[in-house]
Amino acid sequence: MTTGEPTAVRPLTPASEALSRVPEVTAIFWATKALTTAMGESSSDYLVRAMPPELAVLLGAAGLAVALVVQLRSGRYVPWRYWFAVSMVGVFGTMAADVVHVGLGVPYAVSTVAFAVGFGAVFVLWHRSEGTLSIHSIRTTRRELFYWATVMVTFALGTAAGDLAAVTLHLGYLSAGLLFSAVLLVPAVGYRWCGLGAITAFWFAYVLTRPVGASFADWFGVSRERGGLALGSGPVALVLTLAIVALVARMSTTRRAPSRG
Repeated sequence: MTTGEPTAVRPLTPASEALSRVPEVTAIFWATKALTTAMGESSSDYLVRAMPPELAVLLGAAGLAVALVVQLRSGRYVPWRYWFAVSMVGVFGTMAADVVHVGLGVPYAVSTVAFAVGFGAVFVLWHRSEGTLSIHSIRTTRRELFYWATVMVTFALGTAAGDLAAVTLHLGYLSAGLLFSAVLLVPAVGYRWCGLGAITAFWFAYVLTRPVGASFADWFGVSRERGGLALGSGPVALVLTLAIVALVARMSTTRRAPSRG
C-alpha cells in the first residue's frame, strides 16, 4: 500500500478545488476539525442525559444521515455542507463508541483495538478499490463514500482511545488531553523532518485530534468529582458550535471573495 503520495497534502489550485469534494488541508481546517471533535463529545453527552439514550442515538443517526445526503448530493466542496457532515459524524461517532462500552459492556481497550482494526480494513478496501488514498483524489461518489467511512471510524476510534486513557488508565481528562496533544506532534515532526508519508501523517493526525478535542471537552464539562471544571456539557457544546459556525462562515466568505490583482 502506498502511503507517501505527494498529492496527499498538496495545495489545491482553483480548478482542482472546484472538482474536489473535501477541503484543502490548512490551519483553519485543523482548527475546525478539533472543534468538531470537542463539540461532538459535549453534544453527545448532553443529549443522552437530556432525553432517553435510545432516542438520542436515533436522533444522532438521523442527523448524520441527513448531513451525509446533503454533502453527497453537492458533488463538490461547500464549506457548510462538509462541516455539517463532520459535526454530525462527531456527535454520532461519540454515541457509537459509548454504546459499545456502556450498552454492550465492551471494555475501552477492546473497543479501541476493534475500531483500529476497522480503520485498517477500510483503508485496505479503499486502496484496493481506488488505487490511492490521497484525500485530494476525492472527486467521485465512491471515493467520497470511502472517505466518510474512514472519517466515521476515526471518530469512534479516537473516542474509545481517549476514554481508555482518561478512564481505564486513570489519567483524567486534562492529563489525557495533554498527552494526546503531545503525541499529535509525532505526525507533524515525522512528516516535516523524518520522511513520514503524507497520507500516513494526515490520517495519524486526523485520528489524534479526536481524543484531544474530546478529552478537553470532557474536562470543561464534567463534574469536579470526575476531574472536570463542571461547566456542563450543554453550555460547552453551545460555545463550541458557535465557534464552528464562525470558522465555517469565514471559510465560506473567503471562497466567495473575488481575487484581486
